[in-house]
Amino acid sequence: MSDALRIGCGAGFWGDSSEGPSQLVATGDLDFLVLDYLAEITMSLLARARAKDPQAGYATDFPELVARLAPQLKSHGIRVISNAGGVNPQACRAAIEERLAALGIRLKVAIVTGDDLLPRAAEFADCREMASGAPLPASLWSMNAYLGAFPIAAALDAGADIVLTGRCVDSAETLGALIHRFRWTAQDFDLLAAGSLAGHVIECGAQATGGIATDWRSVVDDWHRMGFPIVVCQPDGRFTVTKPAGSGGRVTPETVAEQIVYEIGDPAAYLLPDVSCDFRAVQLRQTGPDEVEVSGARGRAPTDCYKVSATWQDGYRSGGTMMIGGVDAVAKAEAVAAAILRRTRRLFTERGLADYRRADVELLGTESNWGANGRRRDTRELILKLNVHHDARAALEIFSREFIPPATAMAQGITGFAGGRPSTTPMVRLFSCLVPKSAVPVFIDGQPYMPPAVPYGEPLRSPPSAEPPPAVGDASTTVPLIALAYGRSGDKGDLCNIGVLARQPAFLPLLQAQLTADAVRRYLGHFVRGRAERFDWPGLGGFNFVLHEALGGGGTASLRHDPQGKLMAQILMDFPIAVPRAWCAAGGPLASAP
Repeated sequence: MSDALRIGCGAGFWGDSSEGPSQLVATGDLDFLVLDYLAEITMSLLARARAKDPQAGYATDFPELVARLAPQLKSHGIRVISNAGGVNPQACRAAIEERLAALGIRLKVAIVTGDDLLPRAAEFADCREMASGAPLPASLWSMNAYLGAFPIAAALDAGADIVLTGRCVDSAETLGALIHRFRWTAQDFDLLAAGSLAGHVIECGAQATGGIATDWRSVVDDWHRMGFPIVVCQPDGRFTVTKPAGSGGRVTPETVAEQIVYEIGDPAAYLLPDVSCDFRAVQLRQTGPDEVEVSGARGRAPTDCYKVSATWQDGYRSGGTMMIGGVDAVAKAEAVAAAILRRTRRLFTERGLADYRRADVELLGTESNWGANGRRRDTRELILKLNVHHDARAALEIFSREFIPPATAMAQGITGFAGGRPSTTPMVRLFSCLVPKSAVPVFIDGQPYMPPAVPYGEPLRSPPSAEPPPAVGDASTTVPLIALAYGRSGDKGDLCNIGVLARQPAFLPLLQAQLTADAVRRYLGHFVRGRAERFDWPGLGGFNFVLHEALGGGGTASLRHDPQGKLMAQILMDFPIAVPRAWCAAGGPLASAP
């Protein structure tokens, strides 16, 4: 174990618990602390902030965090890697150095840049959106390439104690540390895939240590003190997932597997700047209390393109909520929403304004997210959520004014306008495309970085998922999917993925036969507008479903209350599966199912 490298992740998003970094650093046995702050929409917000103030555009609490932890970072020799630089790593570094100077602590801060393509957007006017084929919008808010791990490793090689990046793939923070320590080369594809998987497991913080687990009751008593993840990595690519001793949460094959399937498409083709990963044969083994060994990742040559995420404004959005209670609450809420839309559309016509682009009504508390499978039409209290999209701000100002008057003009029992009038904000959409790596120079501390030579290749793709006929037997009953499996859902733009993993190998044939891509598409048909795909995941004993056009545009482009599909796996867990009746009897494998 003397060659092992210990890397902890103290933040899975900008706004994560402040306890994470402190908890990990306090253990004193980390080599690297990584912190992930950026999401697609975060980049656009940071770009707008920089446009108003040249010194803005980064995660503003990161310099304060570094200053608070600096004495321990220095004394323990812990190095830090973070994408907190956002769209202004230079200003972020200046803020860090100012605070370190005031403390009298010397730490070398390096920055990796080149990801920000917004000033060069005109050069990429021929780019097409990856999913729809649409052309690049004429006016963008942000445009950033997802850089890889080798520039981070080079900055560490040059002696950096803290490496700041703009947009890079989340797992690159961890992979960069591994490349630096173990001297992995650009053609060590299996090792790069293993290191990328290690980064993927910890990049979302406590999600790998029992956070948002399907079997939440097993960890609920620890929610107030959740441990943040640590990977203990070996030069041969094997790694163990763990957490600080005495911290809350749990690390088991199930918690790690749920994080592995999170926001993955085809597990045979997880494409990153440094390697095309094949995770189908990944194996998980419990090696001790809160210790899970991960092995089996495979890699191939990367493609010759970077993925680029751009954001742009597509009109305006507004929306609000109100509580409605009493007898016939559901019918009253439906009538209120219809009346607001009818009144505002009449006012639009009178003022020469066009109709809404989109309007989305949800009755939260009635299981509206379950569509036809919802069972709570009899509830006596609910939250009416009404979100709208329009090209003209003036139209949504009318909507804002007319949203609250129902409290005195429509149904009795309307209350809960805690936020006042709904605000009107820009509708920000995501545009994802591919850009040749040769067109994206990368810089370390302002100096050109020369990437290592590597042969590019085409990614492997999974074969079509097998769907054998069911073999349940005559005497059968149905149970919800959660009795047989666990899983997690995530998003990439308007695409939702749901990983479903069998609780026992014996359950897999029934799941394979009944939980087909078409069946999932039908069950979630009230959301899914595009195609559904199912990918086998033999190493983890399950499947990954990829649902296209499933999130109403995704992110801030969606009008839904769940724009990122975080609820989708929970909805699917109610899917009925036919099983032998004997399985549910005393002594059967489902006798004590969740």
